[in-house]
Amino acid sequence: MSSGWGAVQIVFLGSVIGIACTSVPVGKDASVDGSVMTTHTCDGWYDARLVVVPGQTFEAGAMMPIYKNICIQSRPNVELKKVGEIPQVEKTYTYYHVGYPCMNENQVIIGETTFGGRREFGNGDAWIEIDQLEILGLQRSKTARECIEIMGALAEKYGYGDGGECLTVTDPNEAWHFEIMGPGPLWAPNSGKPGAVWVAQRIPDGEVGVSANRARIGEINLDDKKNFMASSNIFTLGEEMGFYDSKSGKPFNFYEVYAPVEIGGPYYSSRREWRVLSLVAPSLNLDPYAERFPFTVKPDKKLSVQDLMDIKRDHYEGTEFDLTTGMAAGPFGTPDRFATPGAVKPEDRKNVDWERAISLFRCSYSFISQARSWLPNPIGGLIWFGEDVPHSTCFVPFYCQVTEVPVSFSVGRRDIFDRNFAWWPFNFVSNWADLKYSYMIEDIKATQHEVEGDFLAMQAAVEMAALELYKKDPDLAVKYLTNYSNSCANRAVERWWKLADDLIAKYDDGYVDALTSVGYPTWWLEEVGYGDTTIKGYN
Repeated sequence: MSSGWGAVQIVFLGSVIGIACTSVPVGKDASVDGSVMTTHTCDGWYDARLVVVPGQTFEAGAMMPIYKNICIQSRPNVELKKVGEIPQVEKTYTYYHVGYPCMNENQVIIGETTFGGRREFGNGDAWIEIDQLEILGLQRSKTARECIEIMGALAEKYGYGDGGECLTVTDPNEAWHFEIMGPGPLWAPNSGKPGAVWVAQRIPDGEVGVSANRARIGEINLDDKKNFMASSNIFTLGEEMGFYDSKSGKPFNFYEVYAPVEIGGPYYSSRREWRVLSLVAPSLNLDPYAERFPFTVKPDKKLSVQDLMDIKRDHYEGTEFDLTTGMAAGPFGTPDRFATPGAVKPEDRKNVDWERAISLFRCSYSFISQARSWLPNPIGGLIWFGEDVPHSTCFVPFYCQVTEVPVSFSVGRRDIFDRNFAWWPFNFVSNWADLKYSYMIEDIKATQHEVEGDFLAMQAAVEMAALELYKKDPDLAVKYLTNYSNSCANRAVERWWKLADDLIAKYDDGYVDALTSVGYPTWWLEEVGYGDTTIKGYN
């Protein structure tokens, strides 16, 4: 993920500074019901306020301000920085704004991950960063393909000033994987050259992809216009910078030319790629230590929203990398591994880090999306939105044309504990669960099954009712779905505050049910030398 400050602060001795996202695009023939889907985990301190930004109509000559620091504007002491203005379009579409804007009224939906790339392509003076680019794409597009074309053209014209980024862009018919880099330090608006280099590859309808902070697009075929798009400098810029030789006879490979190094240390990205692809296609028996994995795979079974929720909550359970086991997980199996500065790492481990799971403690929010061609836009497009970390959140259905979200989701601060901000009950439950994770996660799962289970079970009936209303009056259908999404959101927040209260009482002072002492697991007592200092007195 982009910090909003550019891409140079990416890796230091294997430790990742605010870069960690996972996105899973799913083609329509790879889902159980024909939905085109994608996901996003926004990992780090990013703006978790969910806001509906209405579309507008503008007079000729209107201008649009371009900003930096959009995705982190809720951080303390961060100012929104205006860098310039560009011509506004006549009409913009309504979209959902959060740290990384995610969905518009036309069922165009975007997931995001950062891959960094070669620093040589950075340009701090270029105007447009990835969060601003997403806003422009969502405000101006009706399809995923159009969204990519718009974002690419604007980045080329005004300059892309961020690190290497991947956007998974979907609509009711297609899923795309879009990767973009800066133009290098010598680019200027009057240079006559493109201010960005980018490429997009279509996800096959029957397959599933993954982006996990590493460039994934390799060889490309621009003659295949159905499945590839790219900037005009896709081949030449890499050659000008000395990273590609067209005369060598070696095929052009995007990630080798522009982003060959995995950020965050060994397996930081590739392990998640392996895990996602292995979960959806275990029959492939992929090697977790492989250098590269297929761009997409055909799933062994078609995927549902619930399947993607489960993937988002994964910590490698049941594998050799399981973060809920071993001494590092403590006596109660917490999967959380906090950032470890290089100064305190063992001397022979300075360039490595903890295994990086899909569900990460520092996640700001996440979502799973659906876009469906057989339903009108207000009903067909939605995100299942969860504040804070996936494994302990509740995913709430928000439809793409709702007119408002609860105030608790759109207003609040993360630097001050605020019971009126929807982010806090989910964050509190996540943190509290670390005290006795193996026990509390079962309470959390039961509550997720209760609340999300109701939302999923009601979806078909709710959408059928909305469709009947839509046939009579589209505005009435939008009002109905607005009320429904808001009621789901309010229920989730209320239930998670109750869950927080229940967990505090149930596990008070290390007990279970405030009465039963369970102590610690025997294996852990043996490992930590239980009784070593007291048993001497008996010898």
